[in-house]
Amino acid sequence: MATDIAVQKKDRRLSRWFDWFEPPEVSSLFDSFRSLEDRIRVEEEMVGDDLVIRAELPGVDPDQDIEVTLDDDVLTVAAERRKEESSTKAGQFRSEFRYGSFRRSIRLPHETDAKAITASYRDGILEVKVPVPKVERAPQKVVIEKR
Repeated sequence: MATDIAVQKKDRRLSRWFDWFEPPEVSSLFDSFRSLEDRIRVEEEMVGDDLVIRAELPGVDPDQDIEVTLDDDVLTVAAERRKEESSTKAGQFRSEFRYGSFRRSIRLPHETDAKAITASYRDGILEVKVPVPKVERAPQKVVIEKR
């Protein structure tokens, strides 16, 4: 126990030293990496004629905290994880949980039909199925100019 406290004190001192020493350029670099933490992690795969997108969203209520929209061929998943104010955990001093708003946008094929998109939520995973429109285009020849 005493060793843990000593390590924590050294860690705090080292952290304060880095805060003092850190130049603004390095700070802004770390800020850009921190913003990546606010992104929703996804998996995408083609299953038959559908693009299946799975988003990792544990700890949210899909009825209240998740919104899926399609605007100009861009699918956006937005979610909010709310922090519970009433904590009954005695002695809690640290939390690595992330709270707040999260979003992720994914460009979809042109002319995707929003009415054909389906979404379901199970065990902390949001699954969105997007039927990929079949667009048949004949190859077009490009004329080469002589100069």
